[in-house]
Amino acid sequence: MAKKKATEPRPKAKVTAKVAETKAKPEPKVQLKGLVEPKAHGQNFPAKATSRATLRASVKPAVKARAEDAPQVASTKVGTSVLNDSQRKVVEHGRSPLLIIAGAGTGKTLTLAHRTARLIVDGAPPDRILLLTFSRRSAESLLQRVAQICNESVSNDAEGGACAPARTKVWGGTFHATGARLLRSQGARIGIDPRFTILDQSDSEDLLEVLRTELRLAEVRKDFPKKGTCQGLHSGWINSGLKLDAFVNASFPWCKPHLDGLRKLFEAYAERKRSQNVFDFDDLLLFWNRLLAEPVAGPLIRKRFDCVLVDEYQDTNPIQSQILRQLCPDGQGLTVVGDDAQSIYSFRGATVRNILDFPKQFPDATVVRLEDNYRSTAPILDATNTIIRQVSEGFAKELRASRTGGQPPQLLACADEYAEARAVVDRIVRHQKDGVPLRQQAVLFRASHHSLAVEMELARRQVPFHKYGGLKFADAAHVKDLVAFLRLAENPMDLVSGMRLFKLFPGIGQKKAQGIMEEVIAAGGGLECLARSKVPAATAPSWDTFRSLLGTLTRTPSPSVTGQIDQVLKFLTPLVRQKYDDPEQRIEDLNKLRGLGERYEDRSAFLAELTLDPPSSTRDFATAGAREGDKDALVLSTIHSAKGLEWEAVTVINATDGGIPSARSMESAAQLDEELRLFYVALTRARTWLTVTYPRYRSSPQASWGGFDQPTLTRFLPARIRRLFESRNA
Repeated sequence: MAKKKATEPRPKAKVTAKVAETKAKPEPKVQLKGLVEPKAHGQNFPAKATSRATLRASVKPAVKARAEDAPQVASTKVGTSVLNDSQRKVVEHGRSPLLIIAGAGTGKTLTLAHRTARLIVDGAPPDRILLLTFSRRSAESLLQRVAQICNESVSNDAEGGACAPARTKVWGGTFHATGARLLRSQGARIGIDPRFTILDQSDSEDLLEVLRTELRLAEVRKDFPKKGTCQGLHSGWINSGLKLDAFVNASFPWCKPHLDGLRKLFEAYAERKRSQNVFDFDDLLLFWNRLLAEPVAGPLIRKRFDCVLVDEYQDTNPIQSQILRQLCPDGQGLTVVGDDAQSIYSFRGATVRNILDFPKQFPDATVVRLEDNYRSTAPILDATNTIIRQVSEGFAKELRASRTGGQPPQLLACADEYAEARAVVDRIVRHQKDGVPLRQQAVLFRASHHSLAVEMELARRQVPFHKYGGLKFADAAHVKDLVAFLRLAENPMDLVSGMRLFKLFPGIGQKKAQGIMEEVIAAGGGLECLARSKVPAATAPSWDTFRSLLGTLTRTPSPSVTGQIDQVLKFLTPLVRQKYDDPEQRIEDLNKLRGLGERYEDRSAFLAELTLDPPSSTRDFATAGAREGDKDALVLSTIHSAKGLEWEAVTVINATDGGIPSARSMESAAQLDEELRLFYVALTRARTWLTVTYPRYRSSPQASWGGFDQPTLTRFLPARIRRLFESRNA
C-alpha cells in the first residue's frame, strides 16, 4: 500500500446535533435532558467489558500512567496546568470550528470534558451545550467528568460561576436518539405523528420478510436476497445518499439481477412504515435531516444550541454530515473529535471522508493533534506508528509514549491454526501465573469464526472466557417478547410487534398472526377488535386475559414503566417456561430489564433507550463494582467490538492475507485502507504486551492438496516493519 502523508485535511463542517435520547429519571450526578422549544433566551461489547483494575504487585509495567490517569483539574476556573500542551490548546480554544485529531490512548475523554467545562466557565449556558456521542453510556461518562471538574472548580471559587448547574443541564446523547427526540417534538411540521415506534435491525428484517412474501419475490426468483441481505442493502443505500442502482453496482453487484424486485420491495417497505407509523434507525436520521431543512423548525433547532461537541467523528456517515452542516452552517461553536486512523465502520455506512474533509468544509477551522499516548509502551507505539503510515491518506501524526521501557511486540509463526491456539493459550496461562488477571488479557480477531480453535483449546484447558461480537441482550427472543407488549401498546399499528405476540399462542402461525394484525390495522389500531378475532381453541382460554392486559397497558393515564413490565411478566412468565430452554435464566433476564425500567418516567422513553442503545448483556445492568467482582475470565472479541477498550496483554490471531485484510475487502485501495486501520486498532488496544500470530498452514476444504492451504503473513507487516517485532516460531 503506497505511503502517503496526509496534508492538513481541508476544513469540512458538520455539526452532529445529539439530543438526550431518553427522559431518564435524574441520576445523582448527571441528567440527560430532552430537547424543548427554545425559550426567549435566545434524541458489542459493554462499555467496560474489561476491568481496568491495577495489576498485582508481581506485574511491573514500565509506567502506570494511562489516558484516564492524566491528572484531574483542581484549580480555580477549570485550570489547565495539569494538561499537556496540545490538550491545553483544545481547552482554551474559542468558538471557531475545531477539529481534534485524538490518537489512540491520548486522553481524548479527559480533554473533551475539560473543554466542555471551560465553555461553561467562559459563559456558555450549560443547557445550550449539545454533546453528541455514539452511546448513552459514553455521554453519561463524559458528563460525569464534566460535573466533577465543575464541582472541583466551584470548591475553589467562592462564587461558583456558571459551573454549578453544569451537571444537570448539559445535553448529551446519540445521533439516533437526538433524531427521535426532535422528531417527536417538532416532526408534526413535516407530517410526522409523534407517537411512532422504532424498529431495531431484526424488526426491520422481519417487516421486509413479510413484504418479500407478499410480493412473491422469492417465487419469481428463487435466489432473491434473504431478509438480512435486504435490510443491510437498504440501510447502506439510505446512508450512502446514492441512487439505488449506483449503490447496488458499487456495494452489492451480485444483487444487480434483482434490482427491479428490490426497488418494489423498498417502495413497499417505505409505505408500510408510513402507514403503521414506525421508523427504522435510518429514518431517524433521514427525517431529522429533512426537519432541519423545514423553514420554521430548522431555525428553531439551530438557535437551541450555542456549542456542539461531537465525539468519534470518524464514525459518522454522509447523512450525519449533512445534519451537522445544517445544524452549524458556519461552524461556530462546533468541536469535533476523532481519529481517522480508527475509522473502521464503513459497513455501517460511516465514511472517513467526513473527518478528512472537515478542514475543507470549514476553512477557518483549527486542527489540534493529541499525540501523547498514556496507554502503550514505546516499543508498541514504534511498531503501530510505522504500520499506520502505510495508509494512502490520513492526518500525519506520531504517537509518543508517556511510559518508559517495555518489551518489543512479538510476531509468532505457528505450524497451523491448532498450534497457533496452543501457543496463544500457553501465553495467556503464563501471564496469569505472572499476576496478570485473565480479564486484563484479550484475544482479538477479524471475524468471529477465526477464534474457534482457540475456544476449543481454552475449553480443553478449562480457561474461562467471555466472547464478544455476537447476539446482544436486547436481541434475545424472550427480551423481544416482553418489549413487543410495550411496543404494541405504544403503537397498535406496529405489525411486527403484534405478529410476534400472536405467535406466542398455540395454534397461531405466521399467516394467522398477520391476518389478526391486519384486522387491527384496518380498525385504525383499535385493539378492541381482538374480541372478535377467531383464534384456535388452544388459545381461547388465555385470549381474554391477553386482551385485558393490552387494555391495562393502553389505559390513560398508564401505569409506571415498572408497573407495566410487572403486568406483562405475570402473563409472559408461564409462556417463557413453556416455550424456551433454560427458562429461569430468561426470567432473571426479564427481571433485570424491569430494573432498567425504574429509571424511566414514561414508556416511550424506555422503548427508545432499549432500541437505540441496548445493553450488550445482563452485565451492562451491573454497577462497575459488581462487574469488577465477576469471575475472572479471558476476553475473546472481534476487533470491531474491541474498539475503545484496552488490556494489559493483547494477542491478535490469524494475521494473514485473507484473515486481515479480509478476503472480501481486498478489491480496492479504500477497502485495504480500512483493513489496515482495523489492524492498527487491534494493535493499539495493548498496554504492555502485544503478540501477533499467524499459521503457516491452515485446514481448508478448498485446498488442492492434503486438505491444507498455505496462507501468507498479512501484507501489513512487510520486512521493514517486522524488524520492529521480535519474531519467533511457536
